[in-house]
Amino acid sequence: MSHHLLQGKKGIIFGALDERSMAWKAAQRVVEEGASITLTNAPIALRMGKINELAKECNAEVIPADATSLSDLEDLFSKSMEKLGGKLDFILHSIGMSPNVRKNVPYTATNYDNFQKTLDISALSFHKVLQTAMKLDALNEWASVIGLSYIAAQRTFPGYNDMAEAKALLESIARSFGYHYGNKRKVRVNTVSQSPTVTTAGSGVSGFDAFFHYADKMSPLGNANADDCANFCVVLFSDLTRMVTMQNLYHDGGFSSMGVSQAIVEDMSGR
Repeated sequence: MSHHLLQGKKGIIFGALDERSMAWKAAQRVVEEGASITLTNAPIALRMGKINELAKECNAEVIPADATSLSDLEDLFSKSMEKLGGKLDFILHSIGMSPNVRKNVPYTATNYDNFQKTLDISALSFHKVLQTAMKLDALNEWASVIGLSYIAAQRTFPGYNDMAEAKALLESIARSFGYHYGNKRKVRVNTVSQSPTVTTAGSGVSGFDAFFHYADKMSPLGNANADDCANFCVVLFSDLTRMVTMQNLYHDGGFSSMGVSQAIVEDMSGR
């Protein structure tokens, strides 16, 4: 159901791979709410995924870009503004990849070249997106930028490996750049700390199924799914949240405030 919250707004969605992606769901919802978008992902991801199906559905152009490359990002922003007819009103950064996780390298025996790639792809790319947008003056006043995060930035989840450091850095960048962008252009920058969500990327984390079900039982409302995340992004992109910036916003059914739930107690006691 559309409430026209984003009527006339323009934006870029990073990271849609397939129908299980949070970025995929977000793209569908922002268009439903009246926005016009461009879609982007790394060239290798475009070859692996189904983004052209989403582009057709959303009447959106796909612009390949490696988010770690400043020249690619400049090209992306320039083409997006040309295609959409002006400056942008929102950006979703839904990018995360760890070579150490993919190669099952233990955290305590990390490969540091891989670690640096994790940080560059999953966190520094957020800074590069913001820096490029500011350099090109690509965002309207009161625009909204969101990076998707996870509570492993604050809590220890052993299987999350070096992605925990990447998410912590992502959240720090949102606070730091959010100050500068707010002062200069009234642009809002936030991160959304999402429940564990069944996606192609998330399912590759060691022990994902176990902590997905654990979080669901721990959270009073259960896990927030990708559709819920998309709805939350719509609200954050809208004018209803124009005074919210530099925040890490938990969207996790209450998990982040819990110590233990009755369901977990009963599981532990064998009831």
